Amino acid sequence: MFSNANSRSKMWLLLTMASLISVLGTTHGFFGKLHPESPEVTMNISQMITYWGYPNEEYEVVTEDGYILEVNRIPYGKKNSGNTGQRPVVFLQHGLLASATNWISNLPNNSLAFILADAGYDVWLGNSRGNTWARRNLYYSPDSVEFWAFSFDEMAKYDLPATIDFIVKKTGQKQLHYVGHSQGTTIGFIAFSTNPSLAKRIKTFYALAPVATVKYTKSLINKLRFVPQSLFKIIFGDKIFYPHNFFDQFLATEVCSRETLNLLCSNALFIICGFDSKNFNTSRLDVYLSHNPAGTSVQNMFHWSQAVKSGKFQAYDWGSPVQNRMHYDQSQPPYYNVTAMNVPIAVWNGGKDLLADPQDVGLLLPKLPNLIYHKEIPFYNHLDFIWAMDAPQEVYNDIVSMISEDKK
Repeated sequence: MFSNANSRSKMWLLLTMASLISVLGTTHGFFGKLHPESPEVTMNISQMITYWGYPNEEYEVVTEDGYILEVNRIPYGKKNSGNTGQRPVVFLQHGLLASATNWISNLPNNSLAFILADAGYDVWLGNSRGNTWARRNLYYSPDSVEFWAFSFDEMAKYDLPATIDFIVKKTGQKQLHYVGHSQGTTIGFIAFSTNPSLAKRIKTFYALAPVATVKYTKSLINKLRFVPQSLFKIIFGDKIFYPHNFFDQFLATEVCSRETLNLLCSNALFIICGFDSKNFNTSRLDVYLSHNPAGTSVQNMFHWSQAVKSGKFQAYDWGSPVQNRMHYDQSQPPYYNVTAMNVPIAVWNGGKDLLADPQDVGLLLPKLPNLIYHKEIPFYNHLDFIWAMDAPQEVYNDIVSMISEDKK
């Protein structure tokens, strides 16, 4: 019921904005475009990579439970194609409501995937089930409820092992470097603490804006904890949560590129995680908005609401002791124990991060048995780690150096 109402509201807003731009657009350039539309707005991942002159390989990884995930590879940079020897493998995993485009949305000198490729590394970009590039299954249609019956539990249990196994076999290398952002760190914590054989394949875990518990989060996700599951499903349905659609594309290309509305759109995009317009390139806003949000399941978002409410890092609560016993052989969902993860880990977090709150990160750090590096950037919010103009200086150069040192 509410989902249809939301769709109608979006359409009315779209028509209203279009009319407003049409009427006022000729008045003193009030709604004039700040810059030409970025070509990447309408591109897929492979096209975005090759647009900047980088080699691209696109693969499909099939998980044990039938989900088909697009995985992209940048085997080398623009200036080091002549080196035919084995290169260190780096796997980048995006965060909540995002996709692999996060790592290539800025200019090449500001995008982590391109920076790593130019540094001589073999770069792989993953996608989590349910996003724009991972919305197929061998057994279920994305129109079915069954397709969307997953949360970050399944991403950790099925998506990460399948993708990492594929990369290891394809490259012939026994280990890789794992870079996770946001929920990408969450599924890393789960997978590498519960799957010892998988953990052995990780040389180093680079955690950007890490999320385990969300007890102190100030994000809008905090408000979801007040919504019971029955009402949650009435409001959001029981399938996809916030897919990218025509309305979002219209916002990216026709609304948010306008001079007067640019800052408004910037704040709307970053409100979940924290925002500082000084930190990112506003000329890339249309690229960010044209590929985000990339969607996830309603069940995944409800899992996050459970995490906020409980303040614990644990598996999805199926709603009753009987249901939980069916899934876990116990009446309560099990807790995830990050102390069991022996993978070397380097952590970066932001002092202004509304989602990965510094207090939650402070609870996490002492539990990591093999913490090799930690840096808190006081002025960083959640998305600065993937899009900030100074991210190379604050984060990426350190990652490149650490991987380089590990080669010796």
